[in-house]
Amino acid sequence: MYIAVCDDQTEELGSLTELIGAWEEDRGTPVRVKSFRSAAALLDAARHERFTLYLLDIMMPGLNGMDAAREIRGFDKAADIIFLTSSPGFAYDSYSVKALEYLLKPIRAKTLYPILDRLELRERRPQEALTLRTGGIIVRVPFSQLTYVEVNGKHLYFNLADGQVREVVGSMKEYEDTLLARPEFMRIHRSYIVNMLQIEELSPAGLRTFSGRELPVSRLLYPQLQKDYMKLLFAQREE
Repeated sequence: MYIAVCDDQTEELGSLTELIGAWEEDRGTPVRVKSFRSAAALLDAARHERFTLYLLDIMMPGLNGMDAAREIRGFDKAADIIFLTSSPGFAYDSYSVKALEYLLKPIRAKTLYPILDRLELRERRPQEALTLRTGGIIVRVPFSQLTYVEVNGKHLYFNLADGQVREVVGSMKEYEDTLLARPEFMRIHRSYIVNMLQIEELSPAGLRTFSGRELPVSRLLYPQLQKDYMKLLFAQREE
């Protein structure tokens, strides 16, 4: 795991990193930790590094933890976020950024360690992924990281959440059954299949991904697409 810890209080920051270090030693699980005293500094790093877990203090001067989490979700849907606070007043807002947990300070081993154990177990399990053959290399792409697939002639372009693009020679028919069998993937146009959990905005004019790409939407497909998208979002909230 690669954990970002953000708290404007030096004592709290030190206590958290010590707790994580003790968990790492006890479990024998390697962990990388980077500490930040402000949300602005955290965001500067997060745009260039791939953290798997964010521990965010909510009440910080300037940009607070909730604002930082909203920005993080704009470019990273996969990372887990845990809010740390001395007040339960923001608990409802944490659902809007799909926070994993909302912990009240002071943070203790008995509340933090079970969460880290759960995440570590999840990381050891193989992710569900799509197998691609590109340039003589076999690549596995986690479904959660696949933003959309574009077909152009005899070439397919698998666009990932981190900006990578995997090019494959072939046709959409070779992959559409596998993708469309999953509820998060939907056809929006004859040239595109999209992971709708990676979508920031949807309208009859088109859609925009969290990574900033704008894609066309078929007018014929839009009515059903809108219904299926809302159903998907509702199901996600229920989980």
